[in-house]
Amino acid sequence: MAAFSLFSPAHIAPKPNLHFIKASTSDLPKTSPLPPSPSTQPQQPPLKPHHNIREEARLHNAATNSTNHPRFTAKYVPFTAISDPSSSDESYSLDEIVYRSQSGSLLDVHHDMSALKHFDGAYWRNLFDSRIGKTTWPFGSGVWSKKEWVLPEIDDDDIISAFEGNSNLFWAERYGKQFLGMNDLWVKHCGISHTGSFKDLGMTVLVSQVNRLRKMNKPLVGVGCASTGDTSAALSAYCAAAGIPSIVFLPANRISMAQLVQPIANGAFVLSIDTDFDGCMQLIREVTAELPIYLANSLNSLRLEGQKTAAVEIVQQFDWEEPDWVIVPGGNLGNIYAFYKGFSMCKELGLVDRIPRLVCAQAANANPLYLYFKCGWKEFNPVKANTTFASAIQIGDPVSIDRAVHALKNSNGIVEEATEEELMDAMAQADSTGMFTCPHTGVALTALIKLRKSGVIGPTDKTVVVSTAHGLKFTQSKIDYHSKDIKDMACRFANAPVQVKADFGSVMDVLKKYLLSKAH
Repeated sequence: MAAFSLFSPAHIAPKPNLHFIKASTSDLPKTSPLPPSPSTQPQQPPLKPHHNIREEARLHNAATNSTNHPRFTAKYVPFTAISDPSSSDESYSLDEIVYRSQSGSLLDVHHDMSALKHFDGAYWRNLFDSRIGKTTWPFGSGVWSKKEWVLPEIDDDDIISAFEGNSNLFWAERYGKQFLGMNDLWVKHCGISHTGSFKDLGMTVLVSQVNRLRKMNKPLVGVGCASTGDTSAALSAYCAAAGIPSIVFLPANRISMAQLVQPIANGAFVLSIDTDFDGCMQLIREVTAELPIYLANSLNSLRLEGQKTAAVEIVQQFDWEEPDWVIVPGGNLGNIYAFYKGFSMCKELGLVDRIPRLVCAQAANANPLYLYFKCGWKEFNPVKANTTFASAIQIGDPVSIDRAVHALKNSNGIVEEATEEELMDAMAQADSTGMFTCPHTGVALTALIKLRKSGVIGPTDKTVVVSTAHGLKFTQSKIDYHSKDIKDMACRFANAPVQVKADFGSVMDVLKKYLLSKAH
């Protein structure tokens, strides 16, 4: 294998490289169509050039790249340098294939904040608002509409996007008022996305960068991940759009069929492995160190750059006002840090005045962060994750534990947990008010219920619950709940179909009884 350079081991920490390819990031109007040629024939309306949106962006960039535009850069730095910049001068270009620092710590994407601060908060608010609802490439994406804050140096032509993001921020009016006594409760439906989960926000960034690296002739044949379902769905979809092979390690018999069918349908090479997520994660890390496969798990900090845009969207959807609380389900724990990073950038660049308090919600069957929080951050111990309906967060040894702790400590955050019965009841209760939530959202709603009961979250606090995946991915758990087919669970809010004989009298009797029960 050593004689075949394509399969030479991937390095963990190359010599630091401070070289960056700088790219223009201005957002000027698109070029006008060329005027029609002179003709002796009667004038006809000018024909619009037959360019698709990617070609239009290419022409626009070619027409404006000679002008003097502000330049923004980003690089990898050790995560430990985020809280203590003096601790290390180590850094790497984003064009390096590197996942950890020389000391073995996680990396973080560090933006040149001094360059971004050349523009005030009003500039960034107006710029981001001007891109919403447009089909201009690539700004129709909720992620790439914040390109300067995500991957500022990537060429628009290298971006792989399904115009993800811009997801619904839903006012949960009835649920908040009826069950929690709240008038300002919101649900950020990140699951209303291309593949049905928030993972699309990060995967568009990662696969776009891989597309760029392959064009630079970097030794990459494909992209791989370990997954509990949603990551593999996002990876396979974006790789399919780019024409890049995707490799997926899934824990056998531990994810829903709706999640399993997505990577299969998108042409991924799927390995069903007889282990849990943590075992799959260990294997993919070993494999990507030996083969030309780019690691797509949240150990790779690129994905968090896309995921943080959900936080920017929230304040944007509130007309650039920050909420009081944001509650995020947590498994591998990259997402809680991504939300913190998004809010933190908004504050530092003058778009908002403060960072919301963050809550990370874990399933009690996979709760290492909760246990760490409850002991006052004294000692972290991984746990053996037990089966949970919230399968995407069934992780006992989270990669991003240090990131999560940093986010929570710097946002005066809290960690809560939900038992299986609590999360399923919360999911069913929310569904009864018009939502169609996933079990992970049930975990976050349970955390909200507990914090309301304890008085930590007040009745007038503007609170956002992050819904990370679409409920249609978890229909079997809903069927089992409403059929009361879950062992040792009361299923208090089950709503099973009523069996009725096929005659008018029987139907009338059942309906009259139902209507009487609903009469006020």
